Amino acid sequence: MRFRKSGPRLAPDAQVRQGRAVKTAQAALVTVEAVCDFLNNHHEGLGGRPLDIALRSDADLAAVEAAISEAAWARAAAS
Repeated sequence: MRFRKSGPRLAPDAQVRQGRAVKTAQAALVTVEAVCDFLNNHHEGLGGRPLDIALRSDADLAAVEAAISEAAWARAAAS
């Protein structure tokens, strides 16, 4: 028996953007908890959930990557 995923599949370009967003967040935010919190919760500056926003376009991915960088700097400054 084969396992089938439910729900729609991402387009190939959206899959690439999703991977980039996750890798960028992992490199900048370090902990799994911080990465999950950032990507899956509403971000006021982006106007939505960063992971959803990153999937839309390359420009939106760039905005998410910039927000990740800002979040990393803020965490470093707070430490």
